[in-house]
Amino acid sequence: MILGIGTDLIEVERVAEKMEKKAGFRELVFSPAEIIYCEAKASKYEHYAARFAAKEAFLKAIGTGWRSGTAFNEIEIYNDAEGKPELRFLGTTADTVAAMKTGKIFVSLSHLRSMACAMVIIEAAH
Repeated sequence: MILGIGTDLIEVERVAEKMEKKAGFRELVFSPAEIIYCEAKASKYEHYAARFAAKEAFLKAIGTGWRSGTAFNEIEIYNDAEGKPELRFLGTTADTVAAMKTGKIFVSLSHLRSMACAMVIIEAAH
């Protein structure tokens, strides 16, 4: 059974502008592993934007949006061995999500030069 679905769409330029103008934005929103991954890409802002969209989509899927006990940089999007995006939770956010007793979480990312989007589906725990 599906517990929640979230989707988000964002302009790549909006993320790029925030990162260029606002000191500390990158570290506030992205985990160290995400920063390493995105900085190694030729079109790094597309990758940052897709990950930002996935974090927003996750918060929509849990049905409450941002809540106490969650932090953007503790919601991490990584690629498995075959390149499939996955979500993992760090720090306090890991404890908060564990208490929700969710099942499997699915994430899909897509990006172009100007736009990035993500969808998250959360299954209920069995």
